[in-house]
Formats: sequence, C-alpha cells, structure tokens
Amino acid sequence: MSGNSFGTLFCVTSFGESHGPALGGVIDGCPPGLSLSAEDIQRELDRRKPGTSRHVTQRRESDTVEILSGVFEGKTTGTSIGFLIRNEDQRSKDYAAIAESFRPGHADYTYAMKYGHRDPRGGGRSSARETVVRVVAGAVAKKWLHERFGIQVRGYMAQLGSRAIPFVQWDDVPHNAFFAPNAALVPQLEADMDALRESGDSVGARINVIAERVPPGWGEPVYGRIDADIAAAMMSINAVKGIEIGAGFECVSQQGSVHGDEMSPDGFLGDNNNGGVLGGITTGQHIRVSIALKPTSSIRIPRRSIDRNGAPVMVQTTGRHDPCVGIRATPIAEAMLACVLMDHALRHRAQNADVQPVTKPIAAQAK
Repeated sequence: MSGNSFGTLFCVTSFGESHGPALGGVIDGCPPGLSLSAEDIQRELDRRKPGTSRHVTQRRESDTVEILSGVFEGKTTGTSIGFLIRNEDQRSKDYAAIAESFRPGHADYTYAMKYGHRDPRGGGRSSARETVVRVVAGAVAKKWLHERFGIQVRGYMAQLGSRAIPFVQWDDVPHNAFFAPNAALVPQLEADMDALRESGDSVGARINVIAERVPPGWGEPVYGRIDADIAAAMMSINAVKGIEIGAGFECVSQQGSVHGDEMSPDGFLGDNNNGGVLGGITTGQHIRVSIALKPTSSIRIPRRSIDRNGAPVMVQTTGRHDPCVGIRATPIAEAMLACVLMDHALRHRAQNADVQPVTKPIAAQAK
C-alpha cells in the first residue's frame, strides 16, 4: 500500500491498523533544537483518545506515546522522530459477522476491490484510529510554530447534525466533550447524542479550525498553493467530505465588492473572506478552515449490502462506535493544519529566507 506519507520538508509517515499490535509513525524534517517531551505530545493525544465520555466509542485506550528516536536530552536532534502507540483494547470478535460482507458507506468494499484482501477488524487501515499518528505530528508542529512564530492553531465544533453551535468563546471549548464554544448548548448536545445512541443511528459534524499570527508570504503560487495543501490534508482525514477556506461556498452569493477584503495602512478590512490566503500564499490574516464530516458508517440499524460473492445481505454493525465521528475530530483537524503550516514554513525558509518585503506587513484582524 502506497500513500502512507504526506508533506514535503516536514514529512510524516504512518503505519499500523486499528486492531494490530500498535500504530506508529516517522516524522522527517523537524529542525534540531526543539524542546520536546512525551508529555508535550500526550496532551494532544489525550484530547483525541476514545472513551473520554459517553458520547464516543467506549474503546479504552491510554494512547500512550513512546518516542523511539530523534530526541536526545529533551531536544530534537534533526534526525527522524520515530514513535509508537500500542493498541490495548481490541475486540476483534465484534467484526466477525461482517468479515464476509461490506458495510454501506464504509471503505470495506473499496479496499477489497483495490487489494483483493482486507483486514475487517475495526476497519484495519481505514479506521480513524490511524489519526493518532497525525495528532502526534501535529503536536510537534504546533510547538515549533508557536515557539518560532507565536502561531496558535485551535479549533471547535460549529455544528452537530442539524444543530448549529454559535460561537461564544474559546474558553468553553476545552471544558466539554464536544469541543463546543458555547457552554449553554452542551446539555442539548448531550441530549441529542443520548437519543441518537439509543436509536442506533449516527450524524455528521462541522469543525472550524483557525491559525492565528501566520506570517504573510507562505505558500507557492501555482502547484504548491498553501490552500490546496490544506484542502488535501483535511480531505485525507477519515469521514471528511467537504472543506471551506474563508467564506467557502458562501462566496458564490457574495459580490466582489464584499468578498475582496479591502486593505488599509492599519490593517485588513472586511470579514477575511479569503481565509488568510490569496493566490496560494498567506496574507498574514488568520487561516480559517471549515470541514464537514459525514455520519458514522458503522451503525446498528440493519442496511442492505452484498457479501464477497455479490449476494444480497443485511448488515448490522455491533461493537463500539462513535455516533458522530466529528466529536473527536477537532484535535485531528488542528494537527493537519499545523503540519501543513510547518511544512510551508520550512519550504519558505529554504527558498526565501533572504527576501526583504517591499512593504510593511498589514496587520491581521481578529476574524
């Protein structure tokens, strides 16, 4: 299987399956001298791990990271950072009933058609458990970006199923299981998920991610556009079916006099409709990204499908599953945005470190 690596200078390779012995990865390209410990990474992994509330899968994993290489005496050495996260709570028998059939909406069918053989245990390589590797890499990228540039990457849930979650304040996000920026809505979100779990069905979610204090000038103007790389990174996350940068699809109904953010000596004007990117290059405004995640495919409601022989069957998925995969997606989306930004920071430094800007950078507005 190819396609297990992403990035150009900050390059991440992952391996492992949902019900195998472990998942792990290799990070190439992290500069030397970054202070890094397992605790730095563990904080991010703990935000993503399963079993943290009744609203997500009850699989119990500590998601403890083991750093195998690339760090000596608390600092990165510049060599590859190898790491491992062992699986501790597999229940492979839960998937015995679907080993010979294909779950509708899942990657079972496509994996079988591509490889002629698949690991049905928890979805194998197609499981969202693979995202632990991305969160590790994102933890490294976040730390480096913050120390070098003061960049902060953070996200929140903006919609759960049909319920929109108006933004109130960042302080609410870390204090509930949904990463919701609106504490008053949490009881209703909990009630929605309790009813959904009882019904055996699932819903999707919308996650917004924002990177603040990104300098202008990062990204390439044609094939290495930073917004294109962000889109590819986000679409590589399990269950993501849509992405918007800035105004996104709302720009269709906007007029140019509204969409194109005006500039002044004191800063950008308008609502950052371009999401901090123009011509594939950062403007210095906040990077604004929004992703849509589809409903979980593994549900208890019986659904029509086919088996390996092409015969019709009814498929009902049992075991432990998130009624909404988007509930734990915020740290993953943050990680992917951080990895892309670090990759482009290093690429910009390699080619343009000596460039002197022709004008003073315009201040970014807080939108």
